[in-house]
Amino acid sequence: VKVTVMLAELLARGHKGAEYDAWLIRINDGDQFGSGFVEVNPNSKIPALMDRSGTTPVRIFESGSILVYLAEKFGEFLPSEQPARAEVLSWLFWQMGSAPYLGGGFGHFYAYAPEKFEYAIDRFSMEVKRQMDVLDRRLAETEYLGGKDYSI
Repeated sequence: VKVTVMLAELLARGHKGAEYDAWLIRINDGDQFGSGFVEVNPNSKIPALMDRSGTTPVRIFESGSILVYLAEKFGEFLPSEQPARAEVLSWLFWQMGSAPYLGGGFGHFYAYAPEKFEYAIDRFSMEVKRQMDVLDRRLAETEYLGGKDYSI
């Protein structure tokens, strides 16, 4: 979703080069392991992007990498000056490292694990709360996670 939002924001700002073709990858059918997708993302996960706008195609995979690539390519949503750039990237990588692991870990043990492991559920619940507290504190001090300006 993050990459789709970024592309929509770029289009809204008039960047015609942000137009894209989306390819349906049916995860439940295992499309991520075949259909040429592994050549785009060797980790067989979505999202992935193949930029064919230049003379040599550029492969980018993982949400954070794609967001940084697009921000740098179009000169939007990522400050060029320090310390603002470092702040945005720090919060971007915090989100990339925290949210999927916590949501996926908690969700797996709570809803999908064949056995309920109380310790795992409690541990992930506690860590989700801690990370949400980090988020709440940050947003209490600044309008956007990355700082005063809308960014990646």
